[in-house]
Amino acid sequence: MFHHGPSPSEHYLNMEFNPSDHPRASTIFLSKSQTDVREKRKSLFINHHPPGQIARKYSSCSTIFLDDSTVSQPNLKYTIKCVALAIYYHIKNRDPDGRMLLDIFDENLHPLSKSEVPPDYDKHNPEQKQIYRFVRTLFSAAQLTAECAIVTLVYLERLLTYAEIDICPANWKRIVLGAILLASKVWDDQAVWNVDYCQILKDITVEDMNELERQFLELLQFNINVPSSVYAKYYFDLRSLAEANNLSFPLEPLSRERAHKLEAISRLCEDKYKDLRRSARKRSASADNLTLPRWSPAIIS
Repeated sequence: MFHHGPSPSEHYLNMEFNPSDHPRASTIFLSKSQTDVREKRKSLFINHHPPGQIARKYSSCSTIFLDDSTVSQPNLKYTIKCVALAIYYHIKNRDPDGRMLLDIFDENLHPLSKSEVPPDYDKHNPEQKQIYRFVRTLFSAAQLTAECAIVTLVYLERLLTYAEIDICPANWKRIVLGAILLASKVWDDQAVWNVDYCQILKDITVEDMNELERQFLELLQFNINVPSSVYAKYYFDLRSLAEANNLSFPLEPLSRERAHKLEAISRLCEDKYKDLRRSARKRSASADNLTLPRWSPAIIS
């Protein structure tokens, strides 16, 4: 069953409370993580075990001043770890009553591999390591950047809010895949086409990828704009999450130039997607035929 989510009027009424749209609204993942963090601290206090010191790593000129096409491997690694942890808390602390599961994200209906889906595929929460491996595999193979991982999380939370669904064991892989697919086209200069993802996930068809992207976009109401203030909020909340969980998070915030670039590209893509929606109603239509300008390398400052 396909659910269109809240109406446009509801969307604008609720935008003030939607973290993916409004810079002052708290990110969902951070609030979902706080219960676990409080329990950990309580346990440490009861057992008289002082929390370990976080090994902080500071960026040097040799590792942070990079051109726009690459991000240092440690930065990418730690950013993906934090995004995976955010997704983990989303799944672990989801609404216990459960929300509607949309068919397009159900891994039993749309498996990502030819391996048989276990009968209890929807019962067991994935570990953070499993989520990290899945995201890392896609990012490594598609050569995506750390900034793209943060935009992925923005789109994921926007989807959950707009479509009024939860991310759970049955749908997390396809929701994450759809968010990465869009984020890679909006942020990264060398956008990965849907057919390229089919080379990474060997058993998925390009038709399935196109349909996943189409429905994801419709559920977002074609709103793929990411204001720099929203990006910055997600960055700082991820850093807070990292510190609360003793993880390193050395990535720096966006420079002014890169912030302007993110807003410009996301708005341009949003307009292009809307044109695509008007001109191509075919089920197999995707954003692979978007023609976006190339951007010259920028320096993180």
